[in-house]
Amino acid sequence: MIYVASDHGGFELKNKILDMLKENDYKAVDMGPDKLEPEDDYPDYTIPCIKKVMENEKNRGIVICKNGVGASILANKFPGIRAALTWNPEHASSSRNDDNTNVLALPASYINQNEAWEITKTWLTTPFSNAERHVRRLNKISRQETPSEGVF
Repeated sequence: MIYVASDHGGFELKNKILDMLKENDYKAVDMGPDKLEPEDDYPDYTIPCIKKVMENEKNRGIVICKNGVGASILANKFPGIRAALTWNPEHASSSRNDDNTNVLALPASYINQNEAWEITKTWLTTPFSNAERHVRRLNKISRQETPSEGVF
């Protein structure tokens, strides 16, 4: 399942991404907001979205705010979440291939709807490489999520 959330800054793009996902036979859930609220805050929608991603390792999330930074920082605070703020298809592919990202953060103020769809489509269709060096690095990251096992 793909869970998609935004704030007011990403509201229009969120709706477009959801439409494109459904048109391309992806199962997607709108995590809000349901209507444009100019004073809303991305954590109010990003947090429930990320919690849904955490329920199943096959789930993915897409979080959208004006510059994508806040939503990606917040998403990466949760164990097992590997969020990438991505602005072009090549970067989206790399984030999946090398880092097995499970959350895509999009910067609504810096990309148009067509670019966002190309990024999303690439991100969804690029598999993780499972290359030994990438697995090793991700294991080191995972250890940081358990304080007793952390490297630092």
